[in-house]
Amino acid sequence: GTGSNILSALQDLFWLLKSKVEKQLQIISVLQWVLTFLIMGIACTLILMYILCTDCWAIAALYLAWLVFDWNTPKKGGRRSQWVRNWAIWRYFRDYFPIRLVKTHNLLTTRNYIFGYHPHGIMGLGAFCNFSTEATGVSQKFPGIRPYLATLAGNFRMPILRDYLMSGGICPVNRDSIDYILSKNGSGNAIIIVVGGAAESLNCTPGKNSVTLKNRKGFVKLALRHGADLVPVYSFGENEVYKQVIFEEGSWGRWVQKKFQKHIGFAPCIFHGRGLFSSTTWGLLPYSKPITTVVGEPITIPKIDNPSQKDVDFYHSIYVDSLIKLFDKYKSKFGLLETEVLEVN
Repeated sequence: GTGSNILSALQDLFWLLKSKVEKQLQIISVLQWVLTFLIMGIACTLILMYILCTDCWAIAALYLAWLVFDWNTPKKGGRRSQWVRNWAIWRYFRDYFPIRLVKTHNLLTTRNYIFGYHPHGIMGLGAFCNFSTEATGVSQKFPGIRPYLATLAGNFRMPILRDYLMSGGICPVNRDSIDYILSKNGSGNAIIIVVGGAAESLNCTPGKNSVTLKNRKGFVKLALRHGADLVPVYSFGENEVYKQVIFEEGSWGRWVQKKFQKHIGFAPCIFHGRGLFSSTTWGLLPYSKPITTVVGEPITIPKIDNPSQKDVDFYHSIYVDSLIKLFDKYKSKFGLLETEVLEVN
């Protein structure tokens, strides 16, 4: 009777409130990561400089002394924290979009791997969530494999930010760091390199599936030098979460972007997502579009100490073909038309 109706209404209210709270937690989790990506390094540097000018200068001085002592740690595999990788906030981050990790083949723990991640998108949201956290279960899906997401080396010169990044298993995308992980850190290591980099981010836009890969062969040479298997990875939906102003080749805007890319390592993009309080307004929050990251079949790579250009070109062509096949096999399963073609630039 009446009591049953009241109980039913209270249950409906409870689930409604719970749903709203979870949505807000998802928004907060994504917002903190976006702000980390955009301003944490600069903000921490300025705060440290300010503290040096106050009565608490000793705290900043102690941290700077530690920074000097610990300077080379990012190049030696970093300092990952399973506790940080398992934070509940990353599960809310995952569910905001949502983000999924799809395994297609087993990986042997007796081998090392270089994952080529495509496309870059604006911020590489799928790469971060899948490989720098445990939110999508990477350690359960690939037991015995230690993922290292490689990013700009300049990030590891920023105080506090460097430690935060290392806690997630993120490393500098430079030769010293990659050589150490693949040669002095045992087996079962997987370095995730966003191959297209800043150049690829300049062309990402919703509805476009293109990768910058034709002349990106350094990762193949590294794989050959260490005998590390190559694994193509495609993230469907990575380009859908932000809208960007695309400058035409030859325009002043593209000229500025390329200058930044050449001298600093990243290209400033003019982009927007949704607002904090409304999905119909502009803001820094990405749109909540599904991102599905598919890890393809590993390509067995021989160990060649000094690979020739012919060797590099041969295995690069195999990699490109494997990536295209991966895209074609799964595109219709994750929202694309069968007629969609992956553009390789």
